[in-house]
Amino acid sequence: MAGHDLVATSDVNRIEAPVTVKAYLMCAFASFGGIFFGYDSGYISGVMGMEYFIHLYQGLPYLPPNPTDAQKNAFTLPDWKKSLITSILSAGTFFGAIFAGDLADWFGRRTTIIAGCLIFIVGVILQTASTSLGLLVAGRLIAGFGVGFVSAIIILYMSEIAPKKVRGALVSGYQFCITIGILLASCVDYGTQNRRNTGSYRIPIAIQMLWALILGIGLFLLPESPRYFVRKGNLEKATHVLTRLRGEPEGSEYIQQELAEIVANHEYEMSVIPQGGYFKTWASCFTGGLRNPSSNLRRTILGTSLQMMQQWTGINFIFYFGTTFFQELKTIHNPFLIGLVTTLVNVCSTPISFYIIEKYGRRSILIWGALGMVICEFIVAIVGVTKGRISENDPAAVRAQIAFICFYIFFFATTWGPGAWVVIGEIFPLPIRSRGVALSTASNWFWNCIIAVITPYMVGTGPKDANLGSRVFFVWGSLCALCFIYAYILIPETKGLSLEQVDRMLEETTPRTSAKWVPHSTFAADMGMTDKVGGLAVHCNFFLISPLELTMEIMWMNGLLAW
Repeated sequence: MAGHDLVATSDVNRIEAPVTVKAYLMCAFASFGGIFFGYDSGYISGVMGMEYFIHLYQGLPYLPPNPTDAQKNAFTLPDWKKSLITSILSAGTFFGAIFAGDLADWFGRRTTIIAGCLIFIVGVILQTASTSLGLLVAGRLIAGFGVGFVSAIIILYMSEIAPKKVRGALVSGYQFCITIGILLASCVDYGTQNRRNTGSYRIPIAIQMLWALILGIGLFLLPESPRYFVRKGNLEKATHVLTRLRGEPEGSEYIQQELAEIVANHEYEMSVIPQGGYFKTWASCFTGGLRNPSSNLRRTILGTSLQMMQQWTGINFIFYFGTTFFQELKTIHNPFLIGLVTTLVNVCSTPISFYIIEKYGRRSILIWGALGMVICEFIVAIVGVTKGRISENDPAAVRAQIAFICFYIFFFATTWGPGAWVVIGEIFPLPIRSRGVALSTASNWFWNCIIAVITPYMVGTGPKDANLGSRVFFVWGSLCALCFIYAYILIPETKGLSLEQVDRMLEETTPRTSAKWVPHSTFAADMGMTDKVGGLAVHCNFFLISPLELTMEIMWMNGLLAW
């Protein structure tokens, strides 16, 4: 491949062009992918509680005007149907996220997301047409594949195009869009719940196509990730894309220096990560030792376990099964309205993360967020097994439970909700980044699926169910305590660093000392590609070469500079 003249620099403050409004707008639109992710996750709880849906899918007659408790208990979907309908989406998403990692490397980040939108639309059409369980489940499985593509690669795409100073805030916008999607789903469910025809569930399902169409069409207007083109060896396109993202002319030194740092980091990683065929490149995600904080194995474990922990907070218990759970408690008059309130709290709280994730950092908010959730969930559980019992008939206790559930959602929405997505987009080196993010996202959906499968049996009131009721919050509270310990021991601080600087930070620090790390050199400088005398930069002709050729080239350049 022909060479490409770039201006390398040893100044750590000049490895990225200044932030522009254009960069904000591009990332803001990309985060729109969170809307149909959130909507798809949020609408199902309300649909499974609708009278017509239960009547159609369970074949039960409608409830009389003043039903008895026995009639209310019988008029519901069985736990296995709730579990299947909810979890099948997560199962499809798990496999979709795994496949998306390869597709993003082969065809590009943007193309993979657009393909995910098309697959999702096919799944939504099948769900909308369904009047029986089989077609509904098949549609949710196919839609899950599409959601897997989008949820895995949109984080990768946004992390690679966002400026380092606001990357955390912009990627948090994805979580904000998820909350908006959940809120929209709750509003639509609330508006159609009393319809006595297929529109009660078809309207909430069909609306999802709109979000996928907007995202898919809009992405045609956005550029591909420059780091994808660097990985493919096309520096000319990488330069062109970077100029669009940064709003700088193509000959700008800022553009040349940022691209030089991306290329230098990629070549460095290629020299230390074993290269080979398809399976060997997947195996690269698991190379290195557990004792090495910067090893690919440690990063992969960190990404997958962080997403696991996010699911262990129990947040999707509220959004997947909140409506039916509140119905089964029999202490809340309008479960649909309470579900809408909790969703509104989620939406209004998330924008706070835009500020605190850059002000206080990823590590700090994950630690304190976990602590806040622990306190709230244990309070909900304790009130539920004392004054909140049905036999006590204490409205004040029920209101207290709802209030602390809202506080719990607040802590999640401002910390673990966006924080987990931000961190997995930052910790992987470019050669394995798409697969690392895909594995992490797949972990999220795997545990999402597990929780969706077991939760109906945990809180169900059937003869073979655990019937935990409010005691289920003791489970979520204990798991949040593990999240607190996990964040303190394992989460590094990546605030304010470029993706390339995160690589260096992980090599030189531990999670507990990472917040004090300050960039001290560039990859281009460390590889002998700049003239450090007087702080001047020199033009370097970059080629995509083998690791052996790269090592020989660096040795030659270092020798020449020494001479």
